[in-house]
Amino acid sequence: MSQAIFLVGPMGAGKSTIGKLLAQRLGLEFLDTDHVIEARTGADIPWIFDVEGESGFRDRETLVLRDLADLQEAVIATGGGIVTRPENCDILRDAKHVIYLTAGIDQLVERTYKDKKRPLLQVEDPKARIVELFNARDPLYRDVATTVLVTDGRSPRGIVQAIVDSL
Repeated sequence: MSQAIFLVGPMGAGKSTIGKLLAQRLGLEFLDTDHVIEARTGADIPWIFDVEGESGFRDRETLVLRDLADLQEAVIATGGGIVTRPENCDILRDAKHVIYLTAGIDQLVERTYKDKKRPLLQVEDPKARIVELFNARDPLYRDVATTVLVTDGRSPRGIVQAIVDSL
C-alpha cells in the first residue's frame, strides 16, 4: 500500500496549488502527473493530445501513475481524467491517502475558462463540457477517495489544514 498522498478531482479544483502547499507543510516531495508526463516526453499536454489523442495521453498517464504509486513519501496531484481508466482506479484504491478535492461548477469554470493548456476545454461551450466531465467523473473520484473536501470559499491554507487533520 502506497503511503503517498494522492490528490484527485476535476480541472480547477486546486490539486496543484493545494498539493504544493501540502507537500511544503509536510516536508514531502510534490509531484504532478501532468508535469511528470511533460518531463518524460519533452512535450506539453496539448501537443500530446494533438499528436496521440486522448487515448495516447491516458496511456502515458497510467504508466506515470504506476511509477508514482510506488513512492512512500510524496504528495501527488493527478490529472482530472485519471479516474477514467479502471486500472488507475485500482491503483488509487490501493493507496492509503486519496483526497478528492472538489468545487462547484461555477468555481471550476471561473478557475479554468482562460486556460488554453486544458485540451478538453477547447470547445465552443467550456461550461457545458465541465458539467459533462464532472457528472461523469464525480462518482469515480468518490469511489477512490479516502477523504472528500470542497474547496469553494476556502483558503488554500485552510484546505491544507483540513487535509492534515484528516491524515
